[in-house]
Amino acid sequence: MAGSGELKLLGVWTSPYVIRVRVVLNLKSLPYEYVEEDLGSRKSPLLLASNPVHKSVPVLLHGGRPMNESQIIVQYIDEVWSGTGVPSILPADPYERATARFWAAYVDDKVGPAWLGMVFTCKTEEERAEAWDRAVAALETLEGALGECSKGKAFFGGEGIGFVDIVLGGYLGWFAAIDKLMGRRLIDPARTPLLAGWEARFRAADAARGVVPDDADKVLEFMRTLLAWSASKAE
Repeated sequence: MAGSGELKLLGVWTSPYVIRVRVVLNLKSLPYEYVEEDLGSRKSPLLLASNPVHKSVPVLLHGGRPMNESQIIVQYIDEVWSGTGVPSILPADPYERATARFWAAYVDDKVGPAWLGMVFTCKTEEERAEAWDRAVAALETLEGALGECSKGKAFFGGEGIGFVDIVLGGYLGWFAAIDKLMGRRLIDPARTPLLAGWEARFRAADAARGVVPDDADKVLEFMRTLLAWSASKAE
């Protein structure tokens, strides 16, 4: 187990990538210090020194040594604390482990850009609608993947939360905000019933409660603040 003060996480509360790391730390029952960063003009010296390439979150410091990129951090935590009494988030079987990594990469390759488009980069309603359609198509594919990977159980990881659950679950706070922004549901029970049930179970899990944002208005307020800052910077 990590000792007190051994783990420090630099993050932003809405970041899907930061949320992933917080969920896996909670799953492993690891104590850590969380430091909320300002990604505007006041990034901390610690963040800039710890991630000089991208200057972004999350950054996990373990014994003072930094590491970046959420999927890498999550797998690192799973490997280092493999004997904590909590099942590994990655399967022991090499084929199943490779499959989980494939679907986790799919989430970030397909869902991630669509989320960024709808929230931050799309300039017109037409562009936003196209990003919505891409997200829906990706989620429909993930509906099938959930059926196959879960083998009829609660999560992509089976009985418990696994790697794909953590990667996709990080986006759920933003999904609720996008639903409100667009006036329709990304994870629609009529279209993707398995994912709808999965979302409810993931949100209710102890590891995700209090970490995955549940106030869509607060997330949208954060989005508007960030967009206003970006606009002022561009002027």
